[in-house]
Amino acid sequence: MKVCVNIQNRAWKKYKIDFEKIANAAVSGVYKDSEVSITLTDDAHIKKINKKYRGINKPTNVLSFELGDDILLGDIFISLDTVKSEAKRDNISVDEHVAHLVIHGVLHLLGYDHIKEKDAKVMEAKEIATMKKLGYKNPYEETVCCDETGCPGGRTIGGLRKFFMGVWGRILLLAFCGVISSFGFQPFNMWWFTIIGIGGAYILTVKTLPSLSVLRRFLWLMVFGSVYAMSMFWWVLHSIYVVPELTNQFAIWTVPGLLGIGLVGGIFFTIPFLSISSRRANPACRPLLFGAIWTLVLWLREWIFTGFPWNPIANISFGNIFVANSMSLFGALGLTFVIIGLIAAICEILMDKKSSLNWFSLFIIGAFGSFGILYGIKNINITDKYSDMKSPVIRIVQPAQTAEQKATYSHQVALQNAQYNVQKLAALTRTEGDFDFAVYPETTYPFVTLPGDIISLARVVDKPIIIGSNYFYDNKLYNSMLVVKANGTVSNVYSKSHLVPFGEYRPFGNLIPTPGMLTAGNGPELMSLESLGINFVFAPAICYEIIFSDSLLPDGKTPDAIVNITNDNWFGKTPGTYQHLAMVRRYAIESGLPIIRANYSGISAFVSPTGNIIAAIPVGQSGVVDAMVNGAHKTAYREIGRDGWMIIILLFACLATIWLSQISNKHE
Repeated sequence: MKVCVNIQNRAWKKYKIDFEKIANAAVSGVYKDSEVSITLTDDAHIKKINKKYRGINKPTNVLSFELGDDILLGDIFISLDTVKSEAKRDNISVDEHVAHLVIHGVLHLLGYDHIKEKDAKVMEAKEIATMKKLGYKNPYEETVCCDETGCPGGRTIGGLRKFFMGVWGRILLLAFCGVISSFGFQPFNMWWFTIIGIGGAYILTVKTLPSLSVLRRFLWLMVFGSVYAMSMFWWVLHSIYVVPELTNQFAIWTVPGLLGIGLVGGIFFTIPFLSISSRRANPACRPLLFGAIWTLVLWLREWIFTGFPWNPIANISFGNIFVANSMSLFGALGLTFVIIGLIAAICEILMDKKSSLNWFSLFIIGAFGSFGILYGIKNINITDKYSDMKSPVIRIVQPAQTAEQKATYSHQVALQNAQYNVQKLAALTRTEGDFDFAVYPETTYPFVTLPGDIISLARVVDKPIIIGSNYFYDNKLYNSMLVVKANGTVSNVYSKSHLVPFGEYRPFGNLIPTPGMLTAGNGPELMSLESLGINFVFAPAICYEIIFSDSLLPDGKTPDAIVNITNDNWFGKTPGTYQHLAMVRRYAIESGLPIIRANYSGISAFVSPTGNIIAAIPVGQSGVVDAMVNGAHKTAYREIGRDGWMIIILLFACLATIWLSQISNKHE
């Protein structure tokens, strides 16, 4: 077989390699009249070819282009820069590595392939046999260590490397990335774990999956997505085991529930990785695409299956108050876009440090984030400016009783428990200290309230109160917040509008049993409470309504605060309790409003518009805490809104991607 060698880079001339002998060793005699062209080039040239024909904007060691002709078999391109670095890494000579690449390239021209595992084994066996014929060792044999003498433990390291490059090894790596990615959230606050986990999954996606079909890529990435989702949300199932009566009825749903979390969450978190797993994706544009798609998925989670936008990546930022306050400009959506985009951009630089476009992509995303930080500093200053606003002294009461003490499913002791709990609440509320009104958690009042009922607790305390209660009206049962005057009369009622599926209503009818069958309220409204001549105006929020952006405030209204009553008794000291408070802090920053959070046995707290915790009662501890709230203002995020920012982020990502693509095309 005739071999035409074209030296495109003069540095190749120092190497005396018999390309014709090597190429002929790789083919059988039937190709003796055929021709192969081998171009000896460098990284700069092969990178352009790789991008133009394969959509991969980085250099590689060898490229083969089959012509489909028995005489003119095709062209092979080999980069000396990559060959030398790989030969040094593997402790072999340049000649030996080039011989392997020539054989590999010729076999591609003959129709051999390594996309499927069984085809790869056939091709590798052919390469090994040809290399042996030429007097070289097996090119797929693991290098023991960095010198020819070997070293202790080298075979173990080689075996581990081989394992992690295999099917089960990659599954384990993706699962590991999913687990550690959840540790950036509360209560762990190890934000660097989230960065490493998502970054590791990103590199594995780009490096190992592009050659697979879309379906196979999706299945691979589901490993990360499912493990990530289960690691973050397993605590939801803790609620089944809080009350024995519920445990007996619902324990059978534990495993299906966990699998359901993994399946649904896996699909959501797989989508961003799948979007950048194609060979055609431009490396400099991938971070923008990855960040935009992740943010879009976060936005979609506010809607699908009634919504559960828990733990946006933005929540790992609370260790730095300036970064966290960037949410006052572009919300959790914008900060998530920035963090995810920066993770991806850093990964691209680690994979190709020489690409100026990769650095430029990092700069673009960083600049977007910098505007957020600057506005966040402004948000902190505005809050300080309004810190002397007149406010009543508010007392939060946290009973911290167990679920069984709070309520029982046994009718024999239910009334006795209820009466005792009211007495205990009154005694706890009247502890030392002066206050203007008290706030109690969700469903604290142990009786079902009817229109016209007198709330005796307010009379005993002799102060106005805000309290959670089940409210029965028009033959319907609601989860409600009552504003009660000191004389015990109810002046206003707000009913929860965003109910918890499977907990408060049955989304699939009677298919899956549900403890509660409640009716949804009418949506966001403002309420007021008069105390000592001050008309305190607030937006009510019950339980996890606080996690939904733009969900609590009527358009154009800026109340004095948000009052969030909740009951995290169901989740004990699991991560969910701490993460719920983080969602409250996020909402305070986005809205520019202080939040009064009364929790039954979780963490009750006063949260400032900067997300700082002014005062709090720890999880599981009974007590009261008093504070004044101020600093309410309207943020840029509230002016533009969640959906407006989603559009801005998508437009920014699209325009930046188009710009980078045009620059990339000019550099070809």
